[in-house]
Parts: sequence; structure tokens; C-alpha cells
Amino acid sequence: MGGKTANKAGYFDKLKGLLEEYKSIFIVEIDNVTSQQMHEIRHSLRGKGVVLMGKNTMVRRALKGFINDTPEYERLLPYVKGNVGFVFTNDDLKEIRDIVLSNRVAAPARAGALAPIDVWVPAGNTGMEPGKTSFFQALNVPTKIARGTIEITTDLKLVEKGLKVGPSEATLLNMLNISPFTFGMGIAQVYDQGQCFDASVLDVGEEQLLKTLTSCITSIASISLAINFPTLPSVMHSVVNAYKNLISVAIETEISWPEIDELKDRIANPDAYASAAPAAAAAGAAAEAPKEAAKEESEAEDSDADFGGLLFVYQQLLSVNLWLICFAVTKCCLLTSADDRLGIFGWDRIRKINGIGATCHRQLYNLLSTR
Repeated sequence: MGGKTANKAGYFDKLKGLLEEYKSIFIVEIDNVTSQQMHEIRHSLRGKGVVLMGKNTMVRRALKGFINDTPEYERLLPYVKGNVGFVFTNDDLKEIRDIVLSNRVAAPARAGALAPIDVWVPAGNTGMEPGKTSFFQALNVPTKIARGTIEITTDLKLVEKGLKVGPSEATLLNMLNISPFTFGMGIAQVYDQGQCFDASVLDVGEEQLLKTLTSCITSIASISLAINFPTLPSVMHSVVNAYKNLISVAIETEISWPEIDELKDRIANPDAYASAAPAAAAAGAAAEAPKEAAKEESEAEDSDADFGGLLFVYQQLLSVNLWLICFAVTKCCLLTSADDRLGIFGWDRIRKINGIGATCHRQLYNLLSTR
């Protein structure tokens, strides 16, 4: 009895030491793993990780004793079941994962074993004498006699994944010298710095991560714009939309400010601005070197005239002072009271949106209070 108690205490101390030394743990499944495979895996992990086995009851008891000091270990308890072991490491998780999974050996099918994969029998000549045809027929394997031997005519799924291998199926696979299964360590779960996750997470690359993050940001911006609630991803779109709305209101009313006067003039007198294009083209034709630059300038001016001065609008959007004021004014038009307006556009939020100085904030305060 004393020897068993000493062994348990030694195991607890060893497990605690490994938990303190290593930040990452692979919980590995060791069904059908031979002692030779275990030896080779330990050898491959030398200097990179440590393999520890033990009874599940003893492991759970040890972990429960460590939970008071380190609550994160409780996340390991649900996975301490079945035939499992632990691989402790501080190295790259993908590298250790590959080492653990690389040591696998082919194994013949055994009657009563669960098939980890679908088992197929390929078409082709088996080399067996015709007297064994009835055995194939009992398993519904399509065959024919060719050159005095049995030939399988088409590929056949003999055993489906997750189902037990029957005695007849196992016998046939052994007769055909087919070893459909591979046995080795499998990874049930990964524990890293207090978090448990599936091993497939290790295959998530930077490109996929950025794609997912971009999709999330786009969704947040879309929802924010739909419910009219400013967030960091949507605020720039809200500012642009607000400025467009303000310009539309200004064009239809007498509201004016220096920056909008030129746009109104462009809309009222498009011919005056469009006539500048031929002059620019003629000036460019006089000299060979500036010809391309003059052409680009002419096209830019034509574009401004054709699209109602969109380039001018874009340039005005670069003025952050106008962004803030236009955004605030447009939003305030949708609110019913001055208190609501000032509550929504508090100084802290305004500073976060555009970082405008104290003078601009005071002007906006006066605007919101008097509207």
C-alpha cells in the first residue's frame, strides 16, 4: 500500500512539474498504438516535448487538486476519457502535431473493429482460382472469370466508415492482401495557455484569418449603417453619406457656404467649365513633353463636368472639419430635441470620430444648441 501511495505522489509531482514547465498540451488518443510506435514517437519528440501516460482516474484527481491554484486546468477534465495520453511542449504546435501524427503503420482489418475510414476494394484481377467465386458473390462483389482467374469488374465500397468490420469482409481483405487501416496517435484536443481547441485550428492560416476578419468588419459596417448606429468600421461611410445628404439639401435650398458655392456654380453653368477642356487640349498640343499631362487634366475637367463635380465633392470630403460638421448636422436633422442631439454627439465621441480641435468642437456645440 505504501508503495502505491508513493507512486501516486510521484506521479502527481511529475504531472504538476510538467504543467508548470510547459504551456501547451496535446491530448492524444492512443488506441491501437503499439509499444514500438510509442518508443519512436518519444524519440522523435526528444528535446521538443514530453509524453506522459497514466490512468484517467489518477490524472483527473491530480488536475482537480491543481484547480484551486490554476483554474484553467479544469478545461482539461472533459477530455480525460478513453484511452488518452498527454504530450507537453513549448515548441511550435504545428510542428509537434506533425511529429505526433507522422508515425502511423498500416494494419489489416480485424473482425469486429470499427472502420475509421471507408474501405474500398479496387477493380482488377485477384489471381484467385474460380472456385472461390461464391465467396465474392456472398459479399455482392461484382466479378467475372478472366484467363482462368477471378477478376473484380468495378470498385466496391466494402465497409463504410464508423461501421464494424464483419468476419467475411475481414477475410476477403486479408485474402486480397489489403491493409486498409493505419494506426497511430490521434489528437483529441489541444490546450494552449489556458484555452482548449480542436487541432484543426492549427491549420487556419493568416490569409484565411484576414479573410474572416474582413468579412466580420464588413458585416459590422453594414449592420451599423442599417440601424443608424455609428461604429468604427461604419463611421467613414456614415460621414460620406451624411455629407452627400447635406450637399443635396444645400443644392435644393438657400443654405450656402464657401465650399458649396463653386459646386452650385458648376451645376448652374456647366458650359463655362466644360469650355476649359478644348483650351487645355490645345495648350498640350503645342509642346511634346507636357502633352500627356494636359490630356489627363482635360479628362479630369470633363469628368467633373459630366458627373456634376464629383471630383470636387471628393476633394471636399478630405476636409475633416467639414466631415464632422456635416455628419453632425445631418444626424441631428433626424432627432427631435436639442437634448437628444447633444446627448448623441457628446464631446468624447466627437473627438474620437475625427480628432478635431477645441475650436471646432465649440463651433459644433453652438450649432447643435441653436438648431
